[in-house]
Amino acid sequence: MIQQITKGIKISVQTSFEGVFLKNYKVNFAFVYQITIENQSNDSVQLNSRFWKIKDALSPDEIVKGEGVIGKKPVLKPGESHTYSSGCLLTSPFGSMSGFYNMINFTSTKKFKVHIPTFKLSAPFALN
Repeated sequence: MIQQITKGIKISVQTSFEGVFLKNYKVNFAFVYQITIENQSNDSVQLNSRFWKIKDALSPDEIVKGEGVIGKKPVLKPGESHTYSSGCLLTSPFGSMSGFYNMINFTSTKKFKVHIPTFKLSAPFALN
């Protein structure tokens, strides 16, 4: 598990390889990641948007931006957490993801970024 804390917000990431399949006559490698966002600060916060940089060993980097996470903009009071799962497809058995969440602190009304630690995506059969 990979973890990082930014301004009292702890991000934990766990990944798994889901298999190989064909999509549009091309081989794809499917990965799932589970993220837990834990508010360890003294203030209530809300996740408003996300930014991802997806690296694939055989393809150009992909940038993904959007509101919330899987259709939600969770509000986290101190001590609360939000967990969600999502996934990505790569054209190779190796890659990585990194990014950040744009959040707002309800006490100060200030917006801030929470960094998502870089995590690797690798198919077990391709490892030495």
